[in-house]
Amino acid sequence: MSTSGTESMLRNGLAHLGFSIFLALFGAVYEIYSHEVYSYYMIYAFAIPLVGGALPAFIIAYFGKGIPNRTVRNLYNSGIATLSVGSVFTGVLEIYGTTNRLTVVYPIAGIVLIALSIIVYISSIYPKKPGQG
Repeated sequence: MSTSGTESMLRNGLAHLGFSIFLALFGAVYEIYSHEVYSYYMIYAFAIPLVGGALPAFIIAYFGKGIPNRTVRNLYNSGIATLSVGSVFTGVLEIYGTTNRLTVVYPIAGIVLIALSIIVYISSIYPKKPGQG
């Protein structure tokens, strides 16, 4: 792919890296004021955009590739953001000492968005040939 695709993936990776750093700092500060109550969801929320966002983006950029479709990137990034926000929200509720049955929506929505991005990516690589139904 072109250099612009590589640069786009580098910017995407840096954005995920910045979001990971923000979540790590947010989790650390939140834990300081949580009266020694901890949540693994809050502590490890930074790992989702780091491993799921920055790492793949940097690997794709390293190999000189890019994502052929902006929709794919937007769906994937939305899925990573949904999983990250869900992790932070669940961590906040655990630290507060309560639960909410709606926290299950975040992982489901995040996985659905990531799956949709993969489906759109595959369909953009293998478009239908004329005459196929």
